[in-house]
Amino acid sequence: MPKVLISDQMDPNAAEIFRAAGVEVDEITGLSKDELKAIIGQYDGLAIRSSTKVTADVLDAATNLKVIGRAGIGVDNVDIPAATARGVVVMNTPFGNSITTAEHAIALMFALARELPEADASTQAGKWEKNRFMGVELTGKTLGLIGCGNIGSIVAERGIGLRMKVIAFDPFLTPERALDLGVEKVELDQLLARADFITLHTPLTDQTRNILSRENLAKTKTGVRIINCARGGLIDEVALKEALESGHVAGAALDVFTEEPAKANPLFGTRGLVATPHLGASTTEAQVNVAIQVAEQLSEFLTRGGVTNALNMPSLSAEEAPRLKPYMALAEKLGSLVGQLAHGGLTRISIETEGAAAELNQKPISAAVLAGLMRVFSDAVNMVNAPFLARERGIDVREIRHAHEGDYHTLVRVTVETQAGPRTVAGTLFGSGSPRLVELFGINVEAELDGDMIYIVNEDRPGFIGSLGSTLGEEEVNIATFHLGRRDAGGEAVALVAVDGRVTPELVRKIQALPSVRTVMPLRF
Repeated sequence: MPKVLISDQMDPNAAEIFRAAGVEVDEITGLSKDELKAIIGQYDGLAIRSSTKVTADVLDAATNLKVIGRAGIGVDNVDIPAATARGVVVMNTPFGNSITTAEHAIALMFALARELPEADASTQAGKWEKNRFMGVELTGKTLGLIGCGNIGSIVAERGIGLRMKVIAFDPFLTPERALDLGVEKVELDQLLARADFITLHTPLTDQTRNILSRENLAKTKTGVRIINCARGGLIDEVALKEALESGHVAGAALDVFTEEPAKANPLFGTRGLVATPHLGASTTEAQVNVAIQVAEQLSEFLTRGGVTNALNMPSLSAEEAPRLKPYMALAEKLGSLVGQLAHGGLTRISIETEGAAAELNQKPISAAVLAGLMRVFSDAVNMVNAPFLARERGIDVREIRHAHEGDYHTLVRVTVETQAGPRTVAGTLFGSGSPRLVELFGINVEAELDGDMIYIVNEDRPGFIGSLGSTLGEEEVNIATFHLGRRDAGGEAVALVAVDGRVTPELVRKIQALPSVRTVMPLRF
């Protein structure tokens, strides 16, 4: 039974969902790093929010860990490259708190427009400064979105409902999607020059860090109001303070800060600042939603192989998983075969699908091929870290679909470019879903790839099979299956022999010494 640790406070529904799915779960919160490292090795899954820091040394101790689930969007507290290198899937729940975060951005926009926090404090102090707080209407104003993904699009919809003109800067926003949303797609400089209100809805990356820099803040309209419910680090906080003090920026509402918890910040105390303690996802509904989603995603992965909202591997729904499973098994065996047999440095790998295989999700098939191939370099390889390891070694990976059906109803072909030239293997699925090799380096040969095998290239001469059988018999090696193929009569032939037991170097030497044998290699699947 798979076992999961919930290491941050989470809605009780999460633990119940794990148990209902047949997953053992422990709820242990408030752990120090050393305490987490001491116990993490016994768990297959880890469910977290923002408190638990999953660093490289924590991952080193997580010897059985297969998946990390973040109840929420941001994964700044997870070392994703380290998790990927160790073959650990990292998931988040990007939709569970989208409405909540979008609504908080709208609430902060109203607070800025009507100076609500200062007006509240003044009124409760008995001052009744009715003429001091002169706000602005939202109707007719231009709302600029930096980022128009899931949350940004909800804010856009709400802004349009408030009769605002909505413009958006997002390199991934297509013209068709912008038209559907009713927003105008613009470049960043255009947005800065036109927007009365700017709200940020983008992850923190090398490209977006300090996207509202000192230089970009200077490009904004005088009197602009800025809202950030996304991530700290998107705004140069020192430059924003100066812009608020000078009056160029009329107000800023921040729910996130460069350093959190933000017990101290250069912006605190600046007139025109509204600050909340990272409340974007803090509603009862959102906390229940993300807890349920992370439990469902981790349970689905650990019990059925479904991969949802993964940040470091292709998504694979639980419905797709059963259909793709035999293809992934075939793909991994083909990758393993070509990896064990190909000589010289690998520079490129092409993964082609034909017929029924071409209609499927290609990413899991390709990841499985790479997992089989890269296992030649390391035993600790799976579908998560195999693409990472391939990139690290400079291997160019190409995916090719062929809609037509060839000699087989379904086919997966793997070609690697080596210093010695291209090497191709191909396989299909038999009626039972059993993976079967059908082509090996241009030679038609049908074989099951399983257990310990011997790959032999020889000249097609009478007596070879007899002498090979005698040699194996003398070494007390039992033949499980025997598969043959050849280019033409009397030419190059190939044998794939499955045996019971390990193929020793001594046995390889004896087979190599047989007449007409060119190449002998042990294989293991």
